[in-house]
Amino acid sequence: MLATRLFDYDLPDELIARYPAEKRDGSRMMVLDRATGVVEIHPFGDILHFLNPGDALICNNTKVLRGRMFGRKDGREDGAKFEILLLEPAAGDPAEWNVMLKPGKRADAGVTVVLLTREGKLNAEGESFTVVGRNPDDTFRIRFSTADTARLEARYGHIPLPPYLRREDEPEDAERYQTVYASVPGAVAAPTAGLHFTPEILQAARDRGVGVGELTLHVGAGTFKPVSSEFAEGHAMHYEDFVLPPETAELANRARRTGHKVLAVGTTTVRVLESCCDEHGVLTPRRGRTNIFLYPPRVPLGEDMLLTNFHLPCSTLLMLVSCFASREKVLAAYETAKSAGMRFYSYGDCMLLK
Repeated sequence: MLATRLFDYDLPDELIARYPAEKRDGSRMMVLDRATGVVEIHPFGDILHFLNPGDALICNNTKVLRGRMFGRKDGREDGAKFEILLLEPAAGDPAEWNVMLKPGKRADAGVTVVLLTREGKLNAEGESFTVVGRNPDDTFRIRFSTADTARLEARYGHIPLPPYLRREDEPEDAERYQTVYASVPGAVAAPTAGLHFTPEILQAARDRGVGVGELTLHVGAGTFKPVSSEFAEGHAMHYEDFVLPPETAELANRARRTGHKVLAVGTTTVRVLESCCDEHGVLTPRRGRTNIFLYPPRVPLGEDMLLTNFHLPCSTLLMLVSCFASREKVLAAYETAKSAGMRFYSYGDCMLLK
């Protein structure tokens, strides 16, 4: 049994990055040698120094929904205020969605909520949603007044920043909380390791002979769910939808066959690759849902290197990272990062495990 407390660490509040770096590629990158535990700190642009012709760089092209919306019951200025977070479309009706909804105690079936503009005013068109009912997992099913939910997102939606940032979204978040290659809408949180890449760095990787491939995993709200059980084995992992295209699987398989390496950009990419590989690390294209939970002593099979941000204590993400190097090496690297004043979490610096 793997005790959750073994992945705990203290983090000063001032090291939480509440805003992105001034430039997208302006973060620092800690490089951890998986074998020795030796760490070095580089500017992020140095990532090209760790990639060789024939290697494969695999990233997650999911796009964060403007899925946080507010409204007033019955369209009354003094009506109860509701907040929803879009999770996924519900089956059977394009106007229906599964959402997280607050306050749930007031969300009886049939309640109608008129959406608020980003300025907090009732919208003039009366665009709204109606509560259909509560799902078995305590999420809710709602029906919007229109099936054009993309338009509702554009008009009334907010970027759902992680709760630990403790601030409301601002205009720059609409760009900076998306990767430059985000193209498939469906996530409630960004695959944050990819936030550091610019089109120029990706092109430089291609020019160097590195294959760049994409897959999709729609990050769900469960990514922020803390491990509340005493042991990792007792944690109920959430499901997330994914697609591994044939061309990306072949790119990674070819790199491996020819003696080159696969770099996974982010823990979400790892979740897909590990869900699609056999015991020899050979990938098979797939689409589906995964609740894979990776923690030591499991050894990753589908990738050779991992680029990731610094994660919360006792989180499933920190446990996943510890599969690439020992827990002791990873936590020692975190202590070095703290001493160096590196920035933590979604908008923070990053770490390359090679």
